[in-house]
Formats: sequence, structure tokens, C-alpha cells
Amino acid sequence: MKKVALTSIILACSIIIAVSSSLIIRPVNAANSQEYSVERVNHTVKVLYNGYLFVNDTIRIVGKAAVDTATVENFRLGFPHKYGQHVLRTMAFSGSTSFEVASDVPLDDRMGFYTVEITFPQPLSVTNGTVHVFTVGFVLSNSLLQRQDTSNVTSYILDFPAYPGLTKPASSCNGLIVLPSDATFLSGSVAGFTYNQTNLPAFNYSQASATFSMSGGKLQLVDIPDMKREVAVNEFGGISGSDTYRMTNRMQTELSLVQVLLPLNASGVQAEDQFGRTKIGIVLTDARTSRYNVTFESALTGGNSTLFTLKYSLPSEVYRTKQSDVADSFALVFPLFHDLDYYIERASTTFELPEGARLQSFEKTSNTSTYSLTRSVFQETLTVVKQNVISLDHFDVKLSYMYNPIWLAFRPALWVWALAIVGSVIAVVWKRPKAPVEMVVPTVAVRMRPESLKEFSDGYEEKLKIILGLNALETKVEKGKIPRRRYKVQKETLRTRLSTLSHTLDEYKEKMRAAGGHYSELMLQLEVAESEIKEVDNALRNDAIRHNQGELSLEAFKKRQDDYRRRKEKAEATINGILLRFREETR
Repeated sequence: MKKVALTSIILACSIIIAVSSSLIIRPVNAANSQEYSVERVNHTVKVLYNGYLFVNDTIRIVGKAAVDTATVENFRLGFPHKYGQHVLRTMAFSGSTSFEVASDVPLDDRMGFYTVEITFPQPLSVTNGTVHVFTVGFVLSNSLLQRQDTSNVTSYILDFPAYPGLTKPASSCNGLIVLPSDATFLSGSVAGFTYNQTNLPAFNYSQASATFSMSGGKLQLVDIPDMKREVAVNEFGGISGSDTYRMTNRMQTELSLVQVLLPLNASGVQAEDQFGRTKIGIVLTDARTSRYNVTFESALTGGNSTLFTLKYSLPSEVYRTKQSDVADSFALVFPLFHDLDYYIERASTTFELPEGARLQSFEKTSNTSTYSLTRSVFQETLTVVKQNVISLDHFDVKLSYMYNPIWLAFRPALWVWALAIVGSVIAVVWKRPKAPVEMVVPTVAVRMRPESLKEFSDGYEEKLKIILGLNALETKVEKGKIPRRRYKVQKETLRTRLSTLSHTLDEYKEKMRAAGGHYSELMLQLEVAESEIKEVDNALRNDAIRHNQGELSLEAFKKRQDDYRRRKEKAEATINGILLRFREETR
């Protein structure tokens, strides 16, 4: 009975404790309450010039917590996971303040989403009525934009997330697809370039497509893995620049024209291909943004890459100013990536100061860029490198440097000193006592026997035939027209005969050199022609290897082959002329 009573008492106490615990009013955990609502989302899908997408969600949240200490530390946003493989860059910001972004995190317990988590530097207060607005951006690859038909270069199909996936419902979501002004909406899973939805549910999962048309050339599906800009300031304050682009055609059709941006007020623009030839067309299409059309001499086929350079001059009075507070001090202010409407994987800008200049300071206006300073004996250069560049990354590089005008005379002074030293050495050598000069009596050239000239001509022609035979033998074995064993036997026979002939011809050459006169001159011409043919043959083989490895384009390969063949034909004509002259002397 005692045990039963004790058990009953323990059970009754447990029930009382449980009931009491359930009646306790717990305080709100401010860090985890997230007492807010999503009032509005502006969802913008901008198609960049080279086909990449910039998906921009501007979110407005309104606090509704009754507790003054209620805050929110992070925010999650996602879209269908298939788009995650196309994400190249994520960002979050409010005004000039950037937020930390963690990629590919869970969207609560939901599957199938690619989600990012934004962590705010300072927790956002979500007390009743407080409003916060911030933006989350994604850069997606240009593989989501495709030509509808390879034969129709004006029609495209865009695959994109129509709405963001949020952990809370949104009162309204305004969708916008940004394209060039002449684009025409044809069809799609959304109503048009502008669309909206009220009461967007939480965890919305929306894949969308849109078909549109536009005039050719306004969109070009190209990758720009690298863009290098060099800005050089000379000793007189003049500024010159050059932009080198590496591009890859991602379309199935040929690419003959692209658009690029140059610094404002650029003049004297010239375009060069990767071999330094000015065969590329360049036309200014928009002076306000300094946009140019670059036309290739040979169209770029799908999947292939090209490299070209634009060289130009910039007005010193626009970019360079003299600082009045410090003598011989100058400031250079250079904007980067303004009005940029395409995506660049890696962009570098190098500022080269005049010889003798010393960099005093520069402002790091972009914390996401890498800065490096290179110092040599007489010159300093500053390089700014940025990855995954879009228009939002525009900033100004501001640097100041000291330059003493006395450095203007540096190069001329070096030349004067060099000439003075050379002149002194010549004067010393000239005034040195000269040794007696031994008189050399010129000798009359010995006439070669006609039989010797005939034997040399016949032997040399046989040597040429053997060389042709060896080349023909190599071609046959490469094409499989002759057994390998037979090839080795014939090759060894021809090489043995060639070695014997070469030894005999060398002896005749020595005799002709000793004979002097025109025989010696003809032997010199013969050796020069032989060296030329040997050099050309080696160059032809090396170019063939480089072309097969992709180091030499087809156009450059053919051009070099033609040049080498002309050189070889000229050398062979020289040899044939010498042999013909020897035969005339034997008659």
C-alpha cells in the first residue's frame, strides 16, 4: 500500500509541474522572432548584351512585432534548384552597404530550391511599423538564353525564375524583364515583359520562359573571359590607352560584329587583331557612353575564340589635374566599368606613370578589387584587378603622383653620355700606333676543268632527286601506300647514296672556293640558298605542329605557309641558275 501511495504522489506531482509549465508566459526571443511581413518584391530579370542574366530582387519588409527588442539577423531567398548551376555571382546590399551572402543553404525544410542566406551586419529592428528595403542580386550564365532557330537570328527563348521563393508570403511581386527597347514579346509562361502577382505564397517554385524577337546585333552570346586595359601617362601629361579583349562565340552561327565600351572622350581609336594587323573595323555608335562596333575581317565561328586590341588617346585635361597645394604633384581620376552592359569574367586595368614619377597615394574605392603596385628602377605601375564584373561594379580609381620636370632630360642625357663614351673609345683606338700593313697581291681566279663542272652539276641534280624521293617515300608511308619494312629498306638505301653524294659535292665546293673569282661567289650563293631551304623546311614543320595544337589560327597558318613557299621557290631558282651556268661553261 505504501508503494502504491508513493507512486500516486509522484505521478500527481508530475502532472502539476507539467500543467504549471504550460501556463508560464515566456518572453519573446528577439533574435528568432522575425515578426515581420513582406510587403512588396520587385523582381527584375535584366538580359545583358552578351546574354548573361542579372536577376535583381528588391525586397520591402515591414515590422509587426509588439516587442521593442524584436530583430531579424538574416533573410533567406531561393529559386528552383536547376538555376543554381548557372549562378556565377551573388550579392546583397542596401544603398552603399553590402551584406554577407552564404550560398546553397536549406530553405527551411523545403527541397528543390537553390537558396542564399543574407546576414545583416546589424540586426534589423522589426518592431511594429518599421520598414527595411534591401536588394539581392544574382548573375546567371548566358546558357539560359538561346536562339529559337539557328536560321532566325532575331528570335530568342529566355529561361528564368519568374518569382523568388521566400519563407513568408509577399503581398505583391512585380516582375520585369529588361531588354533593348526594340525587343518584342512573342509568347511565354508570363504575361509579357512586365507581369505581377498579388499574395505571392511562401516557398513559391516558379520556372518560366519567354520568347521574344529583336533586331540583329543587339544581343550577342559571347563569353569575355579576360579584358586587359593599359593606361599610360607620358612625361608631357599625355594619356594613351589600349583595351585587349579575349572573346568566345557561344552561338551556333558565325559572329562578325561585337560592341565594346571605351573610356569617355577617347579619340584616334584603332583596332588590331591578335597579330597586330589593323584589319578590324571600328565605328562609334553612341558618343554618350563611348560605345563602338568592332567588325572582324573574318567571321568567328561558333565555339571559337579571338583576341583584339583597341588603342586610343585620352584628353589630359579631363583625367589629369595638377594639385595646387603640392609642387610637381598631379592627380589622376579614372572611372571604371561605367555604363557597362556586358559581363566580364576578369578585368584588369594597369596605370603606367611616366619615368621618374613616384606614386603618393591612391584611394581604394572598391573593396572587392585587388590592387598591386610594381616598382622598377625608374617607373611605377598600379594594377587593379576585379573578377565577375557587371555594371553595378563601377567605381573611380583616384591616384596622385609626384613628377619633377627635370626627368624630361633623362633620356636625352643618357644618349649624350652614351655617344660621348663611344666617341672617346673611337678616338683612343684611332690615335693608337698602327702596325705595318702587309700587302696582299691579288690572285687571278683559276679556271675549273669542264669535266669537274659537269660532274658537280650532275651530282647536285642527283642529290635533289634523292631528296625528292625521300619526301615522296615519307608521304607514301604516312598514307599507308607502302609497307613499313619496305619503307625502311628504301629509306636506308637513299640515305646512304645521299651521304656519299654530299661528301663528293663538298670536295668540289672546296676546290671552287680555292679557285676564287666567280666560282667562289657562286659557292657562297649556293650555300646561302641551301641554308634558306633548310630554314624554311624547319619553319613549315613547326607551323604545322603549332596549327594542329591550336596555337596558330587557320588564316595565319595559310599565310605563313604561302610566305615560306615563296622563299623556298626563290632559293631553288638560285640553285637552278648556278647549275645552269656551270653547264654553259662545259659547252
